[in-house]
Amino acid sequence: MLEKLFALKERNTTVTTEIIAGLTTFITMAYILFLAPNLLGIAGMDRDAVLIATALGGGIVTIFMGLYVNYPICLAPGVGLLAFYAFTVVLGMGIPWQVALGAVFISGIVFLILTLTTIRQHIVEGIPASMKIAITVGIGLFITIIGLKLSGLMTISLSLQPDSLAKIVAGNGHGIPGPSETILTMGNLADPQVLLALFGLLFTAILMARNIQGSFLIGAIATSVLAYATGNATLPENFSIMSIPDFSKAAFFQLDISSAMHMGLVTIIFSFTFVELFDSMGTLIGTATKAGIANPKEGKFPGLGKAMTVDAIGVSFGAVLGASTITAFVESAAGVGAGGRTGLTAVTCGILFILSLFFAPLITLVPNCATAPILILVGALMMEPIRDIDFSDWTEAFPSFIVIALMPFTYSIANGVAAGLIMYPLLKIIAGRTKEVHWIMYPLAIIVLVRYIWY
Repeated sequence: MLEKLFALKERNTTVTTEIIAGLTTFITMAYILFLAPNLLGIAGMDRDAVLIATALGGGIVTIFMGLYVNYPICLAPGVGLLAFYAFTVVLGMGIPWQVALGAVFISGIVFLILTLTTIRQHIVEGIPASMKIAITVGIGLFITIIGLKLSGLMTISLSLQPDSLAKIVAGNGHGIPGPSETILTMGNLADPQVLLALFGLLFTAILMARNIQGSFLIGAIATSVLAYATGNATLPENFSIMSIPDFSKAAFFQLDISSAMHMGLVTIIFSFTFVELFDSMGTLIGTATKAGIANPKEGKFPGLGKAMTVDAIGVSFGAVLGASTITAFVESAAGVGAGGRTGLTAVTCGILFILSLFFAPLITLVPNCATAPILILVGALMMEPIRDIDFSDWTEAFPSFIVIALMPFTYSIANGVAAGLIMYPLLKIIAGRTKEVHWIMYPLAIIVLVRYIWY
């Protein structure tokens, strides 16, 4: 039955590999089960309600992706959009969270229309092969940055001037230091947590060098055990393996669509839609390419329309449940790196998300020092396609470089894709090579420019 459903032999994988891959992806994504409630809790939402929406929504949509599309891609509320929703829309603009959920729901409908009319698919087809490859590589570096931050191997050193410090204090901790006031530096190697992450990184890399199946999972478990054995991780008080979720606190159907439509939230809806479009597109392209499902050089993306439909439905479905935008997760690449090639990876991860409602305390036992090395190593695995970019052709090289560089260093997949959409047609026009540009790249570049100028 599983062979019929997921075409395991065709994609050169096994049930065991897929289940391990799904578990690996879940471990790297599990932080969202605690991050989402914390962020939206700051915006005034009930944390238990957000946990229920995150686990249930992410699980259901991810299972749908696996069964309907047969992609090893998992979905959950996106981190960047969670922050935008909480800090910019609710806290910054003073919009009630119910109305903000209404705006998310509407953006999902817009997203779905773009997908069903195949506009979204045409966008993917029109993006040149070099940029698609750059998106894959850029996502790899983006995942690496996340892993380095979580591990503590990379940190940000601050040296604030009095004026900057005063502004940040006045903004309750929020502000933008000057260019000379921040620097990326090596973390504290005397910190036991950093040393544990370094151990996990080296140990897992050695396992991979030996081609040991399930290297990511073995590395995460070994690092977790070592953390508890050395006293650098401790069991929470009154720990119990199982807990029963309180569904009476759920925020199902509490979104306010009519107010969102009447409050003139066009800018917010546009911003949600814009980030969703390029964020999810980048993740889908990058992950499907790494899994061997898609081939950017030949322009082959089987099942992409279906995947985009599920992704679009997830946006509005999440809002109905009481969560911010549910979208394709970049950490899906961790499962692909562990050998995931089919929807069975996604189904496994989705089931674990739903079960996490009952085993939430157990998830907290996996520390950041155990999951961060996986993200760093996945980033290394996603570097491979860069050799297919023609860096001898500046009109191909520079747009690709911009995509790759901006994703990690602006902490946004959407920013990297957007910059590439502007630079590619611009350089081709200047070089007199407009025939090499797909017509859809021009309206995309204009939309991107309008969005950034307007925003």
